[in-house]
Amino acid sequence: MTGTVPFGFFALALTVTSCLAAISEVKTNNPVTQKPGRFLSLPVAQKCSQRPKEFTYKGRNYFYSGHTQQYKTSKVDWLEARNICREYCMDLVSIETQEENNLIFRLIQQNDAPYIWTSGRLCDFKGCENRPDLEPKTVNGWFWSATRGKISATNQTSAGWTYIPWSKSGHKKTPQPDNAEFDINGTVESCLSVLNNVYGDGIAWHDIGCYHEKPFVCEDSDELLSYVAATNPGLQL
Repeated sequence: MTGTVPFGFFALALTVTSCLAAISEVKTNNPVTQKPGRFLSLPVAQKCSQRPKEFTYKGRNYFYSGHTQQYKTSKVDWLEARNICREYCMDLVSIETQEENNLIFRLIQQNDAPYIWTSGRLCDFKGCENRPDLEPKTVNGWFWSATRGKISATNQTSAGWTYIPWSKSGHKKTPQPDNAEFDINGTVESCLSVLNNVYGDGIAWHDIGCYHEKPFVCEDSDELLSYVAATNPGLQL
């Protein structure tokens, strides 16, 4: 579901500093819990070598936090979920094809998971201003933070897909994304979660406030694996 052209400034190698604005947004748009400013975690070589490999898709390993001993009962906010994944040379899942989406939907259904985090993020932080290609933001401003791939318009069926994965309902009983929480407490719903029939809408994508705590699915990061391989010769990954 990503475009073939890298997503603007996200085409640069993902570093800790390149995502400061996004991380700050997670903090400042959170009226419920105020956590100190946080950075993206760097990979930990030993963890990368021993990362969970629950299932594979197109050569990449995945794991669901609910199936690991350490994170079995864990629910964390969006940034913490990314950081847990990144220490294993992974990142939150980026659902870029219908086949991959069906795989994740089946995982949620078979495990009766109420919801999971993905790497989906709204480009509503510094650097996203005055970008006609992102307007309106609700429709055209979404991307996969793990790969910097642009998510197709939220109101259209993407090439290679036979359905729109965004829910047709939600708190406002209108199609997602709807930024519903902004009307409740001023929080921008800047992160993408897959919910399991929370609104009687089946398993579908929803925009969610990034501070909410959820289980997660991690996916191999080619970028982080390459970095660790280059800096740790001989390490089995």
